[in-house]
Amino acid sequence: MVDGRTPGWLKPHSIVLLCCVAIFVLTVVGFLVFIAKVPRLVEAPSRVTDAIVVLTGGSERIVTGLDLLESGWARKMFVSGVSTTVDLDELLAVVDRTPSSVRGDLEVGHEARDTLGNAIETAEWMEENQFDSIRLVTAGYHMPRSLKEFSRLMPDAEIVPHPVFPPHVHLDHWWMWSGSTILLLNEYAKFLVSYCRLFLDLVISPKK
Repeated sequence: MVDGRTPGWLKPHSIVLLCCVAIFVLTVVGFLVFIAKVPRLVEAPSRVTDAIVVLTGGSERIVTGLDLLESGWARKMFVSGVSTTVDLDELLAVVDRTPSSVRGDLEVGHEARDTLGNAIETAEWMEENQFDSIRLVTAGYHMPRSLKEFSRLMPDAEIVPHPVFPPHVHLDHWWMWSGSTILLLNEYAKFLVSYCRLFLDLVISPKK
């Protein structure tokens, strides 16, 4: 500022523009990091957990949970977020399964309407049953946000992720599929909300 004038890049409109560009770049980079962290594979179970928790949203999730339960990888299975108009028998009919050997080990929750609700509902169910570990079954693209919400509400519980992969969601070369791109962008936005919720919790109620 030799001649006493403010450099162009320090003028208010330039600062606003630079901030917008920075936010855009950070958002894009964050989205790419999020995509990279979405699981593409599921590890074979190696230990038994107290329960299997399935989040509604696709029949393949329930089928996977039932397969795990029938194979003895947990003592109970809880399906969170089931419509209030659907009971357990109707839910099993939808996936065309009649698991008579484990029928008494299945429970459903009707209170949750979103992922945060799933976490709240599951935390209450875990406390009622005095469980300490779960195998969480949901779609791969939904797993990062689910783990964030579940870990926030159950910090002392062991949560083992068990992602499933809906055939209509393309995680590789997602940019070539408009439906997958929109789904992932929407999930990323929700993930950011979950992250902000966790940050606010830490600020408001910091751990001592």
